[in-house]
Amino acid sequence: MTTVVILQPSLWPWLGATEQIYRSDCFVFYCDVQYSKNDWRNRNRIKTSNGVQWLTVPVRHGHRFGERICDVEIDNNQRGWREDHLKALELNYKRAPQFHRLFPELQEFYAKPWSTLEGIAEESIRLLCRVLGLERQFVCSRTLGIEGRRSGRLLKICKHFNASAYYSGAAAKDYLEREIFQQTGIEVTFQDYHHPTYPQLWGAFEPYLSTLDLLFNVEGAEALSIIRQGGSS
Repeated sequence: MTTVVILQPSLWPWLGATEQIYRSDCFVFYCDVQYSKNDWRNRNRIKTSNGVQWLTVPVRHGHRFGERICDVEIDNNQRGWREDHLKALELNYKRAPQFHRLFPELQEFYAKPWSTLEGIAEESIRLLCRVLGLERQFVCSRTLGIEGRRSGRLLKICKHFNASAYYSGAAAKDYLEREIFQQTGIEVTFQDYHHPTYPQLWGAFEPYLSTLDLLFNVEGAEALSIIRQGGSS
């Protein structure tokens, strides 16, 4: 069985998105669709001694209606955002068990000359997967030359990879035309993710953070096992 997952790239995604990658054989970055402002594409959350904090990549957006994720540029005129991310991560996770293993990789990551949101978001996901020991086929949708809208296009992408199964986020239940997948023999499963708990710094457990929080606190192989615990049966 070949399972395809198609998901918009986001910076340092949460455990549920990482579980979708785990369940896939082929993971497609859905990057040539409209960018949504104030969403998860350019930001995510970490835990601090004062509560939850956002890590946000500043972007240039708003000058063109319908701008795609792959066309959004990072606003590097807003200096210091890389340093701010690293300072926040060092300050709040320096006591975490995996800090000395993970932080050097993040320093290398933020030292790169990122210019596009697509580039930094997709590479953040690849880095998380490397630390987890999770190897998958990653493909950008814009490279496929597949046209269409909504369910029809998702189906074409699945057929391109000879998928026998499509693992979708729960939100797609409201619009995905499951019958057209069934007509071509592709099984559709919707994620039903129950957020697992794990050891954290700074008091009571806080769910729905970036996967970085888990990786600072738990070693890679064990962290992947925790991610799997919340997934659909």
